[in-house]
Amino acid sequence: MQRNQATSAQPRRNAVKWFLVIPIVLLLCGGAIFWLRSRESSALAATTAANIAEPVSVTYPRQRAAGGDISLPSTLQAYADSPIYARTNGYLAHWYADIGTHVKKGQLLAVIQSPEVDQELNQARGMLNQTQAALTLAQITAKRYLDLIQTNAVAQQEVDTSNQNLSAQQANLQATSANVKRLEELQSFEKVIAPFDGVITQRLVNEGDLINAGNGGNGAQLFHLSKIDTMRVFIPVPEMYGSEIVPGLKADLTLTELPQVRFVGAVVRTSNSIDTSSHTLLTEIDVPNPTGKILPGAYANVHIHLAQQAEQLVVPTGAVLFQAAGPQVVVVNAKNELELHNVSVGSDLGNLIQITAGLSPSDRVVASPPDYMVNGMPASIQPQTNSSTTGNSK
Repeated sequence: MQRNQATSAQPRRNAVKWFLVIPIVLLLCGGAIFWLRSRESSALAATTAANIAEPVSVTYPRQRAAGGDISLPSTLQAYADSPIYARTNGYLAHWYADIGTHVKKGQLLAVIQSPEVDQELNQARGMLNQTQAALTLAQITAKRYLDLIQTNAVAQQEVDTSNQNLSAQQANLQATSANVKRLEELQSFEKVIAPFDGVITQRLVNEGDLINAGNGGNGAQLFHLSKIDTMRVFIPVPEMYGSEIVPGLKADLTLTELPQVRFVGAVVRTSNSIDTSSHTLLTEIDVPNPTGKILPGAYANVHIHLAQQAEQLVVPTGAVLFQAAGPQVVVVNAKNELELHNVSVGSDLGNLIQITAGLSPSDRVVASPPDYMVNGMPASIQPQTNSSTTGNSK
């Protein structure tokens, strides 16, 4: 009986196994078919995308004459600019020049009261008079002893002593005279004078202020004087123009507040050395300013007129890709396929950039290439609008 039950249960277990295995097999087969179809669809999409032409807008490199003008920003400086300090201690008795005053060389700017110096000078002059009197007496004594030695009326020792006293008095006279001259020079510093023609740009003292000699300590400066009949401009010229910058080269500048007025000047000197950190040449330009219309510290745009040279190619700045391989431009070839050309760039002119190598005037350059463009990709050149045609024409 038990054997019959076991025999009948066996087919039922086999049926259950097949009932579970068949759906699993069907699911695996379906998954495999779905994966294969997905791969085929992806490959088809990739092939289709590769065959679709990339719409591009092209421009031609423009020929632009090298040289011409280069424009650089700078800040104006006075031709001479000097703080004025006191050379003696005392109190400010009076000042004679305020800010904005035009002064001449040697003009009196202020007077300092120095009672200590005055008293020292009076004492030194008194000592000088004493020394002169002692010297006169030593001369008379020495002469008298020289006459007496001829008759052996005095000993030689006394003659030598008188001569030594004369030499000592002469040395004392030199010392006291030098001290008097020193104090007279110090007293002359009580009058503060202008070292050159210019305009007072700062007055930092008032009457009664305690004045300290020298340029140390707070408030030691009395005035600030600027020479503005000629203005200096120092500009860092890019290294690529360094060989063209020579003394005598014409230049002019415009001010923000006077955009229609050009002030003419010239290059007077350069540093004759390229700065290693900025790769620029420090250049000084002097601009005459007889009317004083240009003010020191003002912001200016400096235009240097370079000699005309051979024409160079420029393209829109957006046409250059700066990637790991270096600067590149995308060119559409005769087969309407894209080619990446390695180029050498020159100066950045704002919306244009100079191309010094790697491009010809007849190349069709993609105006704004995306980063995903590669060699061999088909291109479809789009018609240009009037504005783009005008901006990119040769």
